[in-house]
Amino acid sequence: MIRYEVIKRPLITEKSTIQKESANQITFEVDRKANRVEIKKAVEGIFKVKVASVRTLQVMGKFKRRGRILGKRNDYKKAVVKLMPGESIEFFEGV
Repeated sequence: MIRYEVIKRPLITEKSTIQKESANQITFEVDRKANRVEIKKAVEGIFKVKVASVRTLQVMGKFKRRGRILGKRNDYKKAVVKLMPGESIEFFEGV
C-alpha cells in the first residue's frame, strides 16, 4: 500500500490530546486492511519520525436515529502510534 492510502487522518479528540501530551502517542484513522508494520512505515515516511510501537483496534460505528429513520455510522480502524522519546508531530500549532 502507498503511505497516503494507509493513513487517512489524525483523530483529534480530548482523549487523544491527553495521550499526545502525557505519553507521546498519536491516534490515526487508518485503512481497514493495513497492518501494524505498514502503519509504522507510513508514519515514519510521512512525518519523518521514529515510531516505538503501534496498537490497532476496530471501531464499530454507532447506530443513530433521526425520527423513524435509523442509520449507522461507518466502521473504521484506529491506530495508536507511540513515538520515540524526543520525537513529536505537530498538527495545529499556532492556531
